Amino acid sequence: MQEISPLVVAQRQLDMAATKLELDPNIHAILREPARVLEVNFPVRMDDGTVKVFKGYRAQHNNAIGPAKGGVRFHPQVTLEEVKALSMWMTFKCGVLGLPYGGGKGGVVVDPTTLSRGELERLSRAYIGAISPLIGPDQDIPAPDVNTNPQIMAWMMDEFSKYKGGITYPGVVTGKPIIVGGSLGRGEATGRGCVIAVREAAKRLGIKLQGAIGVVQGFGNVGSATARFLAKEGVKIIAIMEVDGGIFNAEGIDPEKLIAYREKAGTITTYPGSRPIDNQELFALECDVLVPAALENQITAENAGEIKAKLIVEAANGPTTPEADEILARRGICLVPDILANAGGVTVSYFEWVQNFMNYYWTEEEVNSRLEQKMVEAFACIYQMSQDYGVEMRMAAYMVSIARLAEAIRVRGWA
Repeated sequence: MQEISPLVVAQRQLDMAATKLELDPNIHAILREPARVLEVNFPVRMDDGTVKVFKGYRAQHNNAIGPAKGGVRFHPQVTLEEVKALSMWMTFKCGVLGLPYGGGKGGVVVDPTTLSRGELERLSRAYIGAISPLIGPDQDIPAPDVNTNPQIMAWMMDEFSKYKGGITYPGVVTGKPIIVGGSLGRGEATGRGCVIAVREAAKRLGIKLQGAIGVVQGFGNVGSATARFLAKEGVKIIAIMEVDGGIFNAEGIDPEKLIAYREKAGTITTYPGSRPIDNQELFALECDVLVPAALENQITAENAGEIKAKLIVEAANGPTTPEADEILARRGICLVPDILANAGGVTVSYFEWVQNFMNYYWTEEEVNSRLEQKMVEAFACIYQMSQDYGVEMRMAAYMVSIARLAEAIRVRGWA
């Protein structure tokens, strides 16, 4: 199977929405490519005294509505094309939720599991130093993504503050530890927001979540939180996939117990009472709700015809190809797209940024309540667009977001 470039996917999705909206060609052209992209090569001293040079990227897609916002991933397969695509998706995601941001994304080509804690800290600081001319609380605000976490964000904030003469800039990154300006509720926000999207979609489809069957592909921060919140809604999760393999149990899997088991065993694949399962079988399972929470291009033209879920809710970025979208639509399978379903993280990152500027912090209940309000409003707006134009939810989400971006671009006089 030929790998589809995430950038090609993002551009195709934009093109289709632009056609439906009869978008001004000049605005369409502006949105098709990131406004700026930085490639950096920076040295890091390793524990053995040698120096290794790492490659990193930062893409800023569009700042018509506000500064760029988006995560930084540490992964051996990070590419320039991927980072560009992810910055585009972040722009559209922020537009869907009505956040005052454009999209940004960054990454370093590295396998962080091969680094010591000291090497990881030096890498994080060197990367943020290399991209520091492009970032800032009112310019571009990085956040955690694949293989990055609150501790890494704290190192990045500290390093950026050093570049600014020792003045602390908590708002330069989000997803920080609470003690240095992080927001309560941020760690579980993406999973919480995803399950709000599941709940809202299930209402429209007449699916009762109490007793519904769920399948989750991916059991990292987002996948595990999503699984936990689904279980609290009464969903019976029968299969979970992780990077080293998946498990199946027709009687249901308790996500809380599985998380505790993995902390001790280091894997989910040997979880008692379960049997192994691969991606092909997982996607073909009879279920009510399927949540892809792993990487891009997981649901493709090759496997979309085998999916038996009634509802797919994308917790990952770009897990479904355009060809697979068409197959799922023909088969009548409802799909809630990534730019809505996993927008809980960036929404609470926005709340964190606002709290940093105010230097006043909300309770977790306030954060979760505000997230609930934003996600429910966004879902209703997109669902209404899908009904008004007779389009699938992904197209409706892009149309809502692009219409907002187009208005900002017009009033600023860019096109």
